[in-house]
Amino acid sequence: MSKSLFKTQSGKNYLFPFILITSLFFLWGFAHSLLDILNKHFQNALDLSKAQSGLVQASAYGAYFIMALPAGYIARKFGYKKGVLFGLLLFAIGCFWFVPAVGIDKFWAFLLGLLIIFSGLTFLETVANPYTTVLGDPKYAASRINLAQTFNALGWIAGPLVGSLFIFKNTSTDSPLVSFGKTLKVIFTGVAETSAQVATEGGKVVDNSALIIPYVSLGVVVVLVALMFFLAKLPEVNPDAETHSVDRTEGKSKAIHIPLFKQRRFVMAVVAQFLYVAAQTGIGSFFVNYTVETKNLGIGEMQAGFLLGLGGMGLFATGRFLGSFLMRYVKPEALLGSFALINTFLMLVTANRHDHLGIIALILSYLFMSIMFPSIFALGIKGLGPQTKTASSVMVMTVVGGAICPSLMGLIGEHNMNVGFIIPMICFAYIAVFGFVQSKQSIKMK
Repeated sequence: MSKSLFKTQSGKNYLFPFILITSLFFLWGFAHSLLDILNKHFQNALDLSKAQSGLVQASAYGAYFIMALPAGYIARKFGYKKGVLFGLLLFAIGCFWFVPAVGIDKFWAFLLGLLIIFSGLTFLETVANPYTTVLGDPKYAASRINLAQTFNALGWIAGPLVGSLFIFKNTSTDSPLVSFGKTLKVIFTGVAETSAQVATEGGKVVDNSALIIPYVSLGVVVVLVALMFFLAKLPEVNPDAETHSVDRTEGKSKAIHIPLFKQRRFVMAVVAQFLYVAAQTGIGSFFVNYTVETKNLGIGEMQAGFLLGLGGMGLFATGRFLGSFLMRYVKPEALLGSFALINTFLMLVTANRHDHLGIIALILSYLFMSIMFPSIFALGIKGLGPQTKTASSVMVMTVVGGAICPSLMGLIGEHNMNVGFIIPMICFAYIAVFGFVQSKQSIKMK
């Protein structure tokens, strides 16, 4: 990767701070993707409906809505480093809370732990996302945030794998790799293995104590990362000095002082980000349900979890790498619009077919979702100068979309899960419009 990505116009090199900040992207990706395993687990362990299990996402993503503005205030008042440390502290406390939560063994106790974890993640995302955009030349801001989000995607891969191994450990007698291989064969041929085990059959023991190992281990890692940040020296980069807007109609540069809610691009980006998080969260929340409930394929919960981790999230990570490269040659706005349009059609397939082709479309959607969050985020805060941290807080608040979509999809798809995927289809259609509109406007400005 070219070092020019991390050099400012004044010649400062921010490669090391970028590497340290990027570790946070992996950690919150891991925490996010574990949620997709928890949905199905709590349906089994606590006898919840699909709509009720959607409260997992409501608790987690609701924290973003509650904490985004306080996180932005702390970032502005105390700086990036203290914002990160406070976020990591909450993250660790939430992880360790799962030990007493297992003893309480009530749904509210687990939801409380998730609320604390994601309150911490709100601070990390509020700080880390805009921080990556200013750690180098402003023209490479979109490339840097996509590169950082690539490591976030690796966390998304690891989460379902670890979660499937420890949480769904009683749902399959095959080894993980053998199980994954059989699942791929079933998906691409549409013919079930005669020995395949269906995870929804009785006879297995579902125990919430399986949550202790993944969450306590994650808490230990978070504590170690917090120690590294405490000892490290991080530059307090001022967005005002590194970013500016250009009024091309007047042919001169000037800082933006227009209220955020009156800036059309920012408002459209806020809506697009809300809908993107709603779509991604909804797809992930019911990926296991959709796959397990596909008739005549006999795919179990562990197999579905591995398919999500290695298949869907693997393509998600690939898309992040690919997107970071393509954005050097293709306008981010145009790439965003094209990928969202493709996903609109993939969701149409998934909503109309509950078979192996629907599963393939569902998996492929992760490839084209990959660039959406960082691209929308970068476009939303582009050129906002002194308003960058406030805008970042508002953009992070849009993650509340993930609190709403799963319960809505669960209600719609309680009996026919595929019908629920109409919701993310609508979301992607708007994002496609947003991308193409922004691409057209950038052409006019040249």
